[in-house]
Amino acid sequence: MKQVFRSRTALVLGWIWVAFAALNAVDLTVRYSGPSSLAAAAVLGVLTAVVFVTCLRPAIILAGDGVLVRNPIRNTYVPLEAVDGVTVSHAIKITSGGESVRCWAPQASARERAAAVRRGNPARTGGRYRTEPVRSKGEQAAAEALTGKTHADWVAEQITERVESARRAAALNAKRVTADGAGARSAEPIAAEPAGGAVTGAGSMKVTWAPSALAALLAAAVLVVAAFLA
Repeated sequence: MKQVFRSRTALVLGWIWVAFAALNAVDLTVRYSGPSSLAAAAVLGVLTAVVFVTCLRPAIILAGDGVLVRNPIRNTYVPLEAVDGVTVSHAIKITSGGESVRCWAPQASARERAAAVRRGNPARTGGRYRTEPVRSKGEQAAAEALTGKTHADWVAEQITERVESARRAAALNAKRVTADGAGARSAEPIAAEPAGGAVTGAGSMKVTWAPSALAALLAAAVLVVAAFLA
C-alpha cells in the first residue's frame, strides 16, 4: 500500500500561491506591456519555482518495497529492509548503512510539539474549585498515546512499522527457501539474523536529482534572463 506524507500547512499555502500566480500570469498575458510585464513575470516565476520546490514537492512516499524521500531538489530512495533507524528531532532522519537523509517534510516545530504535549493534559474547568473531567479508559489511553507526539512523530512510526514488517516477511521467506533446499535445520541460523543485514550497508541509499525541481528552476531562470535582456 502506497502512503504519501506531506506538510499539510505547506501544501495548502503552496496551492494558494499557485492559484494566485496563475491569475497574475493570465493578467500579465492579457495586459502585456513589454519589459515591465517581463520583469513582473520573472519575479512571479522565481517565487513560484521556490514555492514549488519547498512547499509542493517535498514529501515522504512509503511504498511496498521502500521509502522515497522527496526533498526540494533531490530524491532519496531507501529499500525498507535497508533502513537502520528512523529518528525525529525537528525533522525526520532516516539512516541506512552509515548514510542518512533528513526529510524536508513533514517537520515538527517547537510550537507543534508543545501543543502535542498539552493534548495529553486534561482540561480544567473554571470557577473557584477547579476539577478535572473524568475520562473513560478509552479516552485516557488515546490521550496518553498522543501525548507529546507530532505529525512527524506519527509518520516516523508508520515508517518504522513498515520496516519491521518488511524484515519479518523477508526473514520468513528466507527461512522457507532454505528449508525447501536444505531442510529446517539449516534454516535456523538464517532466521536468527536480521533480514535487513544482507542489504544494509554502503550503497543501499540511492540519491538522485529531481527532474521536476530542476525544470521549475530552469524555467524561472529563463524568465529572469528574458527580462534582463528586454
